[in-house]
Amino acid sequence: MAEKSLFAMLLRSPWWVSFVVVGLIVLAAGALLPKEYFVVGALAGFPIFVVGCIAAWKQLRAPNPAQVADMLEAVGSMPWRSFADTLASAWTRAGYTVERINGNNAGADMRLTLSGKTTLVSAKRWKAATHGVEPLRELHAAMVASDAPAGIYVAALGQVSDNARLYARDHGIAVLQGDAVAALLLSSRR
Repeated sequence: MAEKSLFAMLLRSPWWVSFVVVGLIVLAAGALLPKEYFVVGALAGFPIFVVGCIAAWKQLRAPNPAQVADMLEAVGSMPWRSFADTLASAWTRAGYTVERINGNNAGADMRLTLSGKTTLVSAKRWKAATHGVEPLRELHAAMVASDAPAGIYVAALGQVSDNARLYARDHGIAVLQGDAVAALLLSSRR
């Protein structure tokens, strides 16, 4: 789905916005269409109603901002092993087989496998303001070496630079940072 499409914007908006749009469509159908076509016009809002239901479901399942802030604070004080164990637990709970990769210059910390597809993960807890391209290059080199089609770069603290984000996009690497990391880690506790 295109990022700037109506459905994508409604999925990112609060759930009730979709229902307001549906109400406006129904009102417009009642005001502008002949009586015999009202139902057809009102049904034009049905796809937006479905999007509203999906957005409500996602937003009700999402952790609240206080939980996210607490988790991000906890990540900052976690030792590496606890952080890695929590990540592994979250992905195991999501159905992945998780294998730790040992080695100082491996470029990746974990190998996730689901339905025969391998994804390499590089997780960083650096307290740096921004993460640059170099760790992403290392992850990409590890992906090429192990013939993994996908990678995930976890930047628990700080932000990924614009150049690093572009590099990740161009090389099949998903970037998880901030709230997305907290939501993943919180899912391991459910």
